[in-house]
Amino acid sequence: MRWPIIILFAASTAWAQAGGGNPVVASSEGFYTMVKQNIMRTAEKVPADKYAFRPTDSVRTIGQLLAHVADGQYEFCGAAVGDHERKNFEETAKTKAEIQSALKTAFSYCDAIYAKMTDAKALELMPGFGGQKITRLSMLDFNVAHTNEHYGNLVTYMRIEGIVPPSSSRNGQ
Repeated sequence: MRWPIIILFAASTAWAQAGGGNPVVASSEGFYTMVKQNIMRTAEKVPADKYAFRPTDSVRTIGQLLAHVADGQYEFCGAAVGDHERKNFEETAKTKAEIQSALKTAFSYCDAIYAKMTDAKALELMPGFGGQKITRLSMLDFNVAHTNEHYGNLVTYMRIEGIVPPSSSRNGQ
């Protein structure tokens, strides 16, 4: 269990150093990039006929989870810059192709927000959940936490279906 922690620490340090004048944002973006890659690889790896799988009727399907993650990019990354556009992919994207397209569009949207975010801007306070004041970076980090939470759901679903999750396979596929 030590190796994943060491790798994460090294990766976050490298991402922060690569950020040039915005090491705080670069550190956050590194973790965002990691979960984005896991989600995109999951969307590719899971066969289309498994997008309707759910372990019980009371939870989302694989496809619904992936579409929900796409919606989250708009909800949380958008909130970090005061944009409250909604896409409702969970209700509209139904096929593997539609969901993959939604994810690509949504992650591109969030990528653009990270690209424009400076450390100074990231540390500005904004309204958060329940009226509390949080930094813009905290909202972006909440997106990472939310996306990772649902990647965890997807990992469980994939394991049930005999699919090795991208984060567990040697080549990430």
